[in-house]
Amino acid sequence: MNVVLLSGGSGKRLWPLSNDIRSKQFLQIFKREDGAYESMLQRMVRSIQKASPAAKITIATGRAQVSALKNQIGDAADICAEPVRRDTFPAIALACAYLRDKREVGADEAVIVCPVDPYVDDSYFEVLQRMSAAAAEGSAALTVMGIQPTYPSEKYGYILGKTFCEKPTEKEAARLIKEGALWNGGVFAFRMRYLTERTGELTGRVSYEDLLAHYDSLTKISFDYAVAEKETDILTIRYDGAWKDLGTWNTLTEAMPEKTVGNVMIGDRCENVHVINDLDLPVLCMGLKDVVIALSPDGVIVSDKDQSSFIKPYVDRLDDTARYAEKSWGSFQVIDVGDHSMTIKVTLNAGHKMNYHSHSFRDETWTIIEGQGRALIDDKEIRVSPGAVVRMPRGTRHTLIADTQIRAIEVQTGDVISVEDKEKYTLPQ
Repeated sequence: MNVVLLSGGSGKRLWPLSNDIRSKQFLQIFKREDGAYESMLQRMVRSIQKASPAAKITIATGRAQVSALKNQIGDAADICAEPVRRDTFPAIALACAYLRDKREVGADEAVIVCPVDPYVDDSYFEVLQRMSAAAAEGSAALTVMGIQPTYPSEKYGYILGKTFCEKPTEKEAARLIKEGALWNGGVFAFRMRYLTERTGELTGRVSYEDLLAHYDSLTKISFDYAVAEKETDILTIRYDGAWKDLGTWNTLTEAMPEKTVGNVMIGDRCENVHVINDLDLPVLCMGLKDVVIALSPDGVIVSDKDQSSFIKPYVDRLDDTARYAEKSWGSFQVIDVGDHSMTIKVTLNAGHKMNYHSHSFRDETWTIIEGQGRALIDDKEIRVSPGAVVRMPRGTRHTLIADTQIRAIEVQTGDVISVEDKEKYTLPQ
């Protein structure tokens, strides 16, 4: 089974835990049976692999999310990164061309496309398998998942027979549901040949390399508008299980298995209170009702649950500089910013290393506080352990290599401190 997971969005409605780099699908708030926490992304990948161990998963995403994806799932899936955002049809077309040209998926093999972040139950993955089988058999040109609606939502499109209705009003949605319409959750299956032909017709390009080279010139358009709404040979397979779009604090807390994540105490008189604490500080809640609280290095929100849906206009006014981000090698958290300095807590996972790089306009100093490893400074290797201090004047090539997990405090000083001030090098052999 070939699965393309669509991973996008900035998740501003879940500020301060999500931002342009750390979207909602990366928030580790769902508790597994072993007590560890996992994200929507990890939950989706794990569930697909459990239902279909031979499934080949490819994640279609933007370049800003690649590091977080690698950090959370490692080699569990391929990644097809868009050079720029171009909506779901170009993203799907590029991912399918990648599968065909780079992973040799055959023209008659089935491909399933689905979002990475809905909250679903195990029967969802059984439906994915049925959709894949139907597409491979050629039951229809396009197989669509129809989701049993639970209320007349204005956020979803609807499928009635072979007709698509895109995000109707609440009144129109209620009428459609009475007539038997199902939600369109953006889950599709087709043979590779079908998508290749649609891509050629709509873009004039077919190969992965050609699409990638001209990606910024492709029309921004959704798969629904470009393909689904124009297709007449459609098979709808029904899914009657749970489906929640966890796009707001209110809906997210409804799916949380526990009321708190992190160092939190809730008083006996609190009612319907959820707290996610991403900081080391303790949080105490007393006498609250119908409230969500979230804390991260980027900020704090304390909100009535109903009002939390209206957060976006306020977040748009804030400085959008991310103070926490997951990288392919670990993570970093900004803990202080001055006029000519920045202090960062860096976590480098065991067996990983940073890029070998230098800066033109700032000096850096690492203080190792945990773990064992090596620093490479202008091609000279230095062993590091707790208490070690490593200084890198501007222009110095440097990287840190973790033999065990390393935690370090990085202090940057200079007149210009910018993510753009970085030149990468190849590690010496």
